[in-house]
Amino acid sequence: MKERNSQSIIFKYTISGFIIGLLTVLLILTIDFFIKRISFSEVISLHKTNPVYLILDLSPVVLAFYAYLISKKYATSLESLHGSLKHEFDKNQKIYRFVEKIRFGKIDADYKVQGSDDVLGQSILDLRDNLKKNKLEEDKRREEDQQRNWVAEGLAKFGDILRKDTDNVEELSYNLISNLVKYINANQGALLIIEDENEADKHLKMTACYAYERRKFADKRIEWGEGIAGAAILEQETIYMTDVPETYVHITSGLGEATPSCLLVVPLKFNDEVHGVIEIGAFHNIEKHVVEFVEKVAESVGSTISNVKINTRTAKLLKESQEQAEALAAQEEQMRQNMEELQATQEEAARQSEKFITFTNAVNHTLIRAEYENDGTLIYANTKFLKKLGYDKNSEVEGKNISMFINEKDMVWFNELWDKLANGGKHFEGDMKHVTKQGRDLWTMSTYTCMRRDDGTVEKILFLAIDTTDQKKQSLDYLGQINALNKSTIKVDYLPTGDLLECNQKFVELMDYSIYELKEKSIFDFVDKSELNRLKEIWENVVQGEIWEGVLRQRTKEDQEKWVRVTLSAVRDMYDDVAKVIYIGNDVTNEKLMEMETKAQTELLKKHERALNQSKVDLKAQLKKAKEEVKQQFAQIEKVQRRTELTLQGASDAIVTFDQNGIIKFFNKAAEDLWGIDRDIVIGRNMTKLFPDQYEDEFIKSILDPKSDKIVGERKEVNFTNMNGEEISVIMILSMARLEGETTYTAFIQNISVDLF
Repeated sequence: MKERNSQSIIFKYTISGFIIGLLTVLLILTIDFFIKRISFSEVISLHKTNPVYLILDLSPVVLAFYAYLISKKYATSLESLHGSLKHEFDKNQKIYRFVEKIRFGKIDADYKVQGSDDVLGQSILDLRDNLKKNKLEEDKRREEDQQRNWVAEGLAKFGDILRKDTDNVEELSYNLISNLVKYINANQGALLIIEDENEADKHLKMTACYAYERRKFADKRIEWGEGIAGAAILEQETIYMTDVPETYVHITSGLGEATPSCLLVVPLKFNDEVHGVIEIGAFHNIEKHVVEFVEKVAESVGSTISNVKINTRTAKLLKESQEQAEALAAQEEQMRQNMEELQATQEEAARQSEKFITFTNAVNHTLIRAEYENDGTLIYANTKFLKKLGYDKNSEVEGKNISMFINEKDMVWFNELWDKLANGGKHFEGDMKHVTKQGRDLWTMSTYTCMRRDDGTVEKILFLAIDTTDQKKQSLDYLGQINALNKSTIKVDYLPTGDLLECNQKFVELMDYSIYELKEKSIFDFVDKSELNRLKEIWENVVQGEIWEGVLRQRTKEDQEKWVRVTLSAVRDMYDDVAKVIYIGNDVTNEKLMEMETKAQTELLKKHERALNQSKVDLKAQLKKAKEEVKQQFAQIEKVQRRTELTLQGASDAIVTFDQNGIIKFFNKAAEDLWGIDRDIVIGRNMTKLFPDQYEDEFIKSILDPKSDKIVGERKEVNFTNMNGEEISVIMILSMARLEGETTYTAFIQNISVDLF
């Protein structure tokens, strides 16, 4: 088409030149005809005589040739101009289509730069790359925010679950494992708890199992240290497997047998003590943040199980102590009755000697009996005396001094007692510890009575006793357990009226009163006013015999708020009347505050999400202007980046950005609070300003050394000292960004000095 147009132009110009030349010749000849009045024959002669006419006759050909040359040059120039215009038009069309694709969100659209002079195309390509990078960063931030929201909501949800059914381990286990399997979108789950009441039979018991959206009732027992669960408990570490043995999981769905491809086993660890494991099976890989979430839930479950075990053990010990106290009281009463009967029998024996023999035989069969001289020499011992003290023959003990059966540590007070008895003093009745032949302790309820002659002098001393060694050891053991309970938990005894009877040191430290001030208080003086009516209702039920477990909000002497998980139970006397109410509790103030803080952080994260959504709308509005002017688009992008920086400034976690030389570029408000230093002081300074001391930790050393390779993308737990001299434990993760040859690093820092649960 272009060649045809060029030929047409050349042809037109050539013909036009020829016609112009021909018309010029005809015009001149016409003028000669009319002015000079020459004839046609004279024209021929003029051509012969005047060569100018010959040249004039050639003018059409000359003009046609000249027009040909001019038109050819013009056609060539026009063709070149047309090609340039078409090239520019095509390039603009490509740029327009590329910009339209970007405008409609197709940031992966490609554009080939048309030569080194295509500055606009290269600028738009750079814009596309920046938009793609911003979109990736925005998607990453959105994903991280979603994960944090997911974790926070999950922890709050399972915190509520763990506060319910604490008196029913199986129901609590099922609610926990079923909700956990659903929440993390797994297929199977089981909760196994350590049964260690019998040290000789320590094993794992499955308390709950959930699979394929149904409750399973698998009765499973795992011996101590066996299997993957046993390994996780012994190592106290999480085990994550993607190659699960086909025979490991025995739970199947109604559609057939299918072994999960992934297995997660997390120990229920709390205060370096493992209480069981959580097993999770899934047909898909379990992401890292899900594993970390399950570990946090496992820690909370371990804490709850620990508290449940302590409360159960405490209630059991309290009940056994009550039963033992009642048994001892009954035994003491029985002993007194026996002693009274024995004394009556001795008086009657003076009058009825025949009955005395029968009585003596009965005593020998039921009581430990011996007779001593005034100087302590043993003159008679019955069979029970020999058996209880570990001797075989009477010859081993008869003629021996009583000091042989008394511990050296008891000799001082026993000698004083014996001197009084030998001189006719009052009889002795009470607990006494003897020493057997084998060196073991023998506890007895003993009576030493003077047997007198007719003149009133002491003839000999009678010893009667009942073996109470087992009861005494058990009583001492209970006392030791109660002392241990006083050291590990808060314990208070209240009268049925609510007045404080006695308390342990942990309660004194918690409420910050002196012991004398506490004696004047009642339980209703310690609770928050908003809880007073509720406590009165609870107290009435407890006094009626019910056991109450729950959380009370209390106020210290300095009006500080304390949250205590409490068990209230009534203790009855031998007449079945309530003698006192036992208050046993654990301080859960930090857990309660962390729970409240978690809810606040969740609301803050939702607020950040709404702000990010609004930023997204603003970003789309700015992208719409990219078609009009590239420079204006860059200004809008810079505005969005500034807004993002302000959003990060209000983040709850500390964020610090520094360049490859360690110079601090960004320092948000949470970082100011964490370090206790103003951002204007650290911006532009080296990272050594935040870590002035020498650190052996490789992670921090790599941050402070500009030449060292940074540890990027890994969560690290580190300790450092802030500007206030406080040692803080945090989790840090480092990200890297490289743009136009410059490298920047961003540290995301989460304060973990206080546990969430």
